[in-house]
Amino acid sequence: MSATHSRHASRGPLAVKVALPIGVLFTAIASLGALGGVIAADPAPIPLPAPAAAMALPDVRMAQTPAADPCADAAVRSALTAGDDEATVHAFGGGEQFRAAVVAGNAPCISLEDPHRDWVVVNKLRPLQPADFAPASVVASDLRGLSGSVSMRPEVADALSRMGAAMVAEGGGALGVNNAYRSYGLQQVTYSRFVRSEGVEGADAGSARPGHSEHQSGLAVDVVACSSGCGSLGQFGATAQSDWIVRHAHEYGFIVRYEKDAEGVTGYMPEPWHLRYIGVELATVYHEGGFRTLEEFFGLPPAPDYGH
Repeated sequence: MSATHSRHASRGPLAVKVALPIGVLFTAIASLGALGGVIAADPAPIPLPAPAAAMALPDVRMAQTPAADPCADAAVRSALTAGDDEATVHAFGGGEQFRAAVVAGNAPCISLEDPHRDWVVVNKLRPLQPADFAPASVVASDLRGLSGSVSMRPEVADALSRMGAAMVAEGGGALGVNNAYRSYGLQQVTYSRFVRSEGVEGADAGSARPGHSEHQSGLAVDVVACSSGCGSLGQFGATAQSDWIVRHAHEYGFIVRYEKDAEGVTGYMPEPWHLRYIGVELATVYHEGGFRTLEEFFGLPPAPDYGH
């Protein structure tokens, strides 16, 4: 055993040896005998107070407070009635609050199927309702127009005009409009042409069936890069104009609707030229949140095909 261990080892009780004279010892014993009953007897018990009754624990109940319904807000109702989508989003508290309420199912007054609204979602599983929907009014863009329709909803045309002017002023180049609003009938013609040239599968990868096109909503526009002349849609990616769009389109309410590597969600090949208007507040949240599809943005299922 080490020295340390021996120092800390437990020891038994000490035996104390006291030497007393024999006479003194006998006298002590006799004295104890005389007091026997007094010393040997147990002391009288000290009465203790009766235990107090245990306090009853309070009944704990969790109050359930329902989430506030933003649609009950007077400002929200007023903006919806006026048809002012930007004011509606603002009345919710902003783009993020609007998106969160829609995703949580806490915005019964907001329908992502309403084709009159900037936030409508149109894809292969969500056709326009009715299928032959047409916007109340469309106006021609003041940007350079190519073949095809250059008309769109007035708020879209205004935003596109301001964005085009800002792009030129900031050295991003000029934009032209290749195609914008297409009616149900025009979409029938367009889709049928793709089917004849590429087959149904090929057509479905790059063209929407009638009633499923964002162009029919009046909220989508295909743009091209222009200088002395204008390029084609296929030439738009990787241009100065395309790069500027990626950085700044949200400031004017636009998103690039069909991005690269998102085909499994949108069902369409990448189209850097296809811009979709959703309003400045929502587009800003979309951009800053790193979203790449409207389906993801609003918590909707992917729509890679038309289903059955």
